[in-house]
Amino acid sequence: MEAVYLDESRTDEERVRDLVSQMTLEEKVSQLRYDAPAVKRLGIPSYNWWNEALHGVARAGAATVFPQAIGLAAMFDEALLQKIGDVTALEGRAKYNEAVKNEDRGLYKGITFWSPNINIFRDPRWGRGHETYGEDPCLTGRMGTAYIKGLQGNGKRLKAAACVKHFALNNQETRRLDVEAAVDERALRELYLPGFEAAVKEGKTKTLMGAYNRFRGEHCCHNHYLLQDILRGEWGFDGVVISDWGGVHDTMQAAENGLDIEMSVTSDFDQYCMADPLAEKVRSGEVPEAL
Repeated sequence: MEAVYLDESRTDEERVRDLVSQMTLEEKVSQLRYDAPAVKRLGIPSYNWWNEALHGVARAGAATVFPQAIGLAAMFDEALLQKIGDVTALEGRAKYNEAVKNEDRGLYKGITFWSPNINIFRDPRWGRGHETYGEDPCLTGRMGTAYIKGLQGNGKRLKAAACVKHFALNNQETRRLDVEAAVDERALRELYLPGFEAAVKEGKTKTLMGAYNRFRGEHCCHNHYLLQDILRGEWGFDGVVISDWGGVHDTMQAAENGLDIEMSVTSDFDQYCMADPLAEKVRSGEVPEAL
């Protein structure tokens, strides 16, 4: 009899629960990193979560290049941007299918696109302002939601998965790994969060990326107020939270506060999340397996 997780007539929830129930502790731990290794005995291939598509599929060979996001926002045309997202997903899915056929599961070959960037463009000196939809939170929310809907499609299965970034208050590069974004609650709610709220509630984005900076003393990739109280609590987000590259400074704090996948370069990820050390901590009771 075919395993439930292989039965495409079942719901995603049923399939995932069945699959996870069959995984060993070490296998589950191995999936916490962005370059997740294969679990061959269960037929799970390796998968690299990192791919880019801010204005068309990037870094994966020839693709349609649309205007930069700041130019797309200037259209003020949600329907057209949704079509652009759909074309991007179609090309990305085609590239993914070809890569799988060639057993290429490497970087920039997946269908989890770390786009759109819906940070607010506050200062023209910010070198990544062109990635955004501008300075207006309403326009940013409308355009970001349209692009997400185009990327993800409306079928039984995702065409691709969007990843809104960078949550939150990220709009400078200088000292981006340790700068404290000093913003009061009103500015946070009226200016910096509306685009993300629309992306989660209306766009139904499947993934979200944390920001580099600090907010109220905690880095955003393990910020309890942002990730737990607002994102998962108030907005009901049930998707995947990913860190920015090297954005985690305390792996266990990140896990406790709602991070699911870490992109590691400067953190203690290897200390905690290589399969054997973390598995040992679970078995000793130091880390709950549910976490």
